[in-house]
Amino acid sequence: QVQLVESGGGSVQAGGSLRLSCTVSGYTTNCMGWFRQAPGKEREGVAGIDAFGTTFYADSVKGRFTMSRDNAKNTLYLQMNNLKAEDTATYYCAAARRCYGGNYFLHSPGAIAYWGKGTLVTISS
Repeated sequence: QVQLVESGGGSVQAGGSLRLSCTVSGYTTNCMGWFRQAPGKEREGVAGIDAFGTTFYADSVKGRFTMSRDNAKNTLYLQMNNLKAEDTATYYCAAARRCYGGNYFLHSPGAIAYWGKGTLVTISS
């Protein structure tokens, strides 16, 4: 059974930091990503890592968010610094259906094989 379990969400003030974690079991892929969905908005890709280990970020989070992985722990991380009110959303971990180079799966929800249930991040200004 495939499981993607996020943790680390919470409430912080603007300018603060959070680190999200996603533990993966039952599925192996190098292509993983973080998405978020704010109330009333569509889900958007935030960060991803491709088959070659290259990381990609949405323009809105570049320079503030860093994605990493610990293969030994089957865990994906998203370090979020200098958080802003507009970062408030539910954050989802995702595993791509097929793994290639590039950030295609951040823009194509159909390319995602499995989703986590999400963790809520709330930033107060």
